[in-house]
Amino acid sequence: MPDEPDENISGGSGGGGREVAVDLSASATTRAAVVVDRLGDLYWQKAYGGQGGFECLVRTILSQNTSDKASQPAHDRLMERFGGGDLAESLAAADREALVEAIRSAGLYNQKSKLIIGVAGDVLSDFGSEADFDQWVREADPETVRERLLEMKGVGPKTADCVLLFAGGRDGVFPVDTHVHRISRRIGLAPADSDHEGVRERLERDVPDEACGFGHTAMIQFGREYCTARKPACLDGPEACPMDDVCESVGVSPETGDVCDPADVRE
Repeated sequence: MPDEPDENISGGSGGGGREVAVDLSASATTRAAVVVDRLGDLYWQKAYGGQGGFECLVRTILSQNTSDKASQPAHDRLMERFGGGDLAESLAAADREALVEAIRSAGLYNQKSKLIIGVAGDVLSDFGSEADFDQWVREADPETVRERLLEMKGVGPKTADCVLLFAGGRDGVFPVDTHVHRISRRIGLAPADSDHEGVRERLERDVPDEACGFGHTAMIQFGREYCTARKPACLDGPEACPMDDVCESVGVSPETGDVCDPADVRE
């Protein structure tokens, strides 16, 4: 079983997660639960939580529309330049050109610098400090947290859910990124035309609460190693993919080698 990568939004072994043992074999009454159970055996089972809420928010904004390989150095340089005290206070007062230089590797740095300075101001205005915001993320009603985060410019559902999962440590939260969106529809865990929110609703309905966190991170790893966008492993034969027997392969034709987005499949 491979180690969890250090370069992902969970922070790998340093991300505040802890190893857990979740046995879904008796309670896996949905195919989504079966898939997540198998992913947990293939990769890892961790319960998340413990990251600082505001730092997690900033880190997730940096990860938008880019790879972990690009966003991780940007996060590290931002923390070197602006960390060490109240991060929200430091970023709210940051010189934007200095912030742009720190986060350049994450791409879209002009846009992201504005968003980060904006959410820092929101946090100070509403909560007074980074520490008070972090406490609120951990302790407030999760729907209240999600709704308030979504009101912040630049914070979408995936970003809000990552904060709830990795900082708040909330069970039953299954963030949907590009990998999760693709794989869930390709396997057939959600309708082929589902948007990200539709996939999230299906997964949070069908996966046991305690398995949603590692389901998210392990599905991302599965998407990187097996179920890639352009060349999923099943094109090499059913034995090449550990999910072959529970996958509907929507949008994938091993016979012809054609691959398309599940939503583009015609009945």
